[in-house]
Order: sequence, then structure tokens, then C-alpha cells
Amino acid sequence: MGEETFGFQTRLLHNNHKYDRHTGAVSVPIHHASTFHQADFDHFGKYDYSRSGNPTREALEEVIADLEGGSRGFAFASGMAAISTAFMLLSQGDHVVISEDVYGGTYRVVTEVLTRLGIEHTFVDTANLEEVEKAVQPNTQVIYIETPSNPLLKITDIKAIVKIAKSHGILTFVDNTFLSPALQRPLELGADIVLHSATKFIGGHSDVVAGLAVVNSEALGNRLAFLQNALGAILGVQDAWLVLRGIKTLQVRMKQSAQSAQIIAEYLESHPAVEAVYYPGLKTHPGYEHHFSQAENGGAVLSFALKDEAAVRHLTANLQLPVFSVSLGAVESILSYPAKMSHAAMPKEERERRGISDSLLRLSVGLEDPKDLIKDFEQAFAADTVLSKIRD
Repeated sequence: MGEETFGFQTRLLHNNHKYDRHTGAVSVPIHHASTFHQADFDHFGKYDYSRSGNPTREALEEVIADLEGGSRGFAFASGMAAISTAFMLLSQGDHVVISEDVYGGTYRVVTEVLTRLGIEHTFVDTANLEEVEKAVQPNTQVIYIETPSNPLLKITDIKAIVKIAKSHGILTFVDNTFLSPALQRPLELGADIVLHSATKFIGGHSDVVAGLAVVNSEALGNRLAFLQNALGAILGVQDAWLVLRGIKTLQVRMKQSAQSAQIIAEYLESHPAVEAVYYPGLKTHPGYEHHFSQAENGGAVLSFALKDEAAVRHLTANLQLPVFSVSLGAVESILSYPAKMSHAAMPKEERERRGISDSLLRLSVGLEDPKDLIKDFEQAFAADTVLSKIRD
């Protein structure tokens, strides 16, 4: 039975790195070596210096390339290291069309770093294909999308964006952090580069910071490999091992968290204290049909809006189960406040123009029993009501 016939969950466990070929160890060895002995003066071996290549990091890079259906993978020191290195494929005078509802760190690099290098950008609602087409300029080299987007979970039709990009001879970059290859594989839909903060669902345990990139062509892979080596923002071997360990349970974690997210989204949508819920698993979501044409389920992340910032403060003060912090994609549920966390780098007027209000919360649903999470929300909302009555 060939490996290519295995299902996704099986391939997470049974791949070229299921055990060490030299010792039989059922764990990828951690090669804490910065340099490698060369036995031949004129012909060096595969590895010479760990910035350029390391067996542990290479194992992760091969695994993620296989899972995303790509030809070559790359592991970086963080999600932003992966994104920034991919942007270095661009040159002075180039232009990027990018989702307006994008992670704050990406916004910061595009607006404050790429601009200093003479690389222009246009933010658009990439769910609106007419806006995307209009934004393309003669010097556009990349269309960059997040789908679902962060934090409003907007959905972009990947195939349609790829079609626009190819018609202009430009590249499509997709940040796939929110869904991971367990739920969505943009390269199979025609994208050129898929990017991840592996700190999130792929690592999955709030214990590692890492970034990944996967390409679908040898030529593009060679260009990105040159930049990875030249810029040097590589993932350390201990962190690579942690990501490899986390990836083994990726699908079962995503399945459980997504099922719980669906239940919680439906609960929040029906709650009188909640003004709006943003979750592509809800049939009321405007991108519902497009999302399910390219993804397995609604994912584990949702956002919701309350009446105002005061209501947000009361709720977060009284919730007991979710961790209130930055990041997402962990075994524990994480509640975040985008205005002061993920999108703090975005000026208030830009946030508000995109709908990222001071009353918005983002919830990454973990592996807790969803009934317990809902009970926690119930007591927190009840406490909010009591506090409001006292205040009034």
C-alpha cells in the first residue's frame, strides 16, 4: 500500500520521518549541530552549516510540504519571519494587492517596512473580486490573502483570486494559519505560496514560536531557499522538533476544536448580549458557500462583538476558562482583544474602517468540553448583567 493512498490523518504519522533510519527511534533526532564535518576536500556533504540546512529542520520542511501538497517547504523562526522572507521575493518598484482585514503584524511589515524599500501596496476587500481586479496595477507582483481573515473571518475565493493573478502573470500568497492543511490546502487550489504561523494550530500547544512556507514549483522554491539562507531567520532544531510533535495530532485537534467552535458560535449568535458573530460555519455568514467549497469545516476561530468596550471589559474579567492573551490555535481556548493585541499595530482609524471595533473579541476554541465553555460564558454574561445593574 503506497504512502500516497493514505488519508491525511495517517500521513501525519506515517511519512518518511516516522522513525529514524539509523537507529529505529520513533522520533526525529534533534541535531544540535551548527556545523558538519566534511570528509572530502573538494566535495562537501549535504549539510555544512545549519543555517543552510539541518536534518531536524529538513524533516519538518518535508512533512509540511507533503501535507500542503507542495514541492518544497521552509521552516522559519516565526510566522512573521516566513511572511517577511516571502515578501523579499519582491523588488523596489513592485506592488502588492493585499486583504484589508489582515493580521496586524503583516499590516506593519507592509506599511512600515516594505514602503521603505520602495514596494507599494493596496489594501482591498479580497472577498470582492471586482475590487481585486481594479486594484491590480502594471507593477503588481503579488496578491496576498488571508482566508478566513484575521479577525473578522472574511472569506476569499482562492480559485477566483488565483485566476485573476494568473491572468496578470503574478503570484498568489495565502496565509493559511487559521485552518492549517488539515482543513484547507491552498496550493491544491492554485496558490503559489502558502504561509503559516506554526505557533498556532500546527504547533498547537502554546510552547513554540515558528513559521512555515510551502511552494508548488521548483523555480519558486529555489528563490525562497536562497532568501531563507541569505536572511537566516531559520527555525531552531528544538523548536522544529516541537512542531513535528504537535503536527501528529493536528487533525484530531482541529476536528474537535472546530466542532466546539460551531456549537459556541451558534450559542453566541442567539445570545441577546452579542451584537454580531463572525464565523464561516454559520449559514448566516456571507462567505459560507465559498468557504465550504474550499475548506473542510468552519475552523476553530470565531469573533464576536458586544455592545461596547465596557461590555468587553466586564465579560473578559468574569470568564474563567479561556486564557485571555495574544495568539490562537492551542489546546486551551484563547480569548483575544484584537484592538489591543493582534491588531495593536494598526492605527485606530484603520481598524475601525475595517470593522475591527473596540467591542470585538476573538475566540480560538480549544479542546475543553464545549458545554463547560458555554457555562462559563453564561456565568460571565450574568455577572456582566449584575454589574451593569449596579452601575446603573
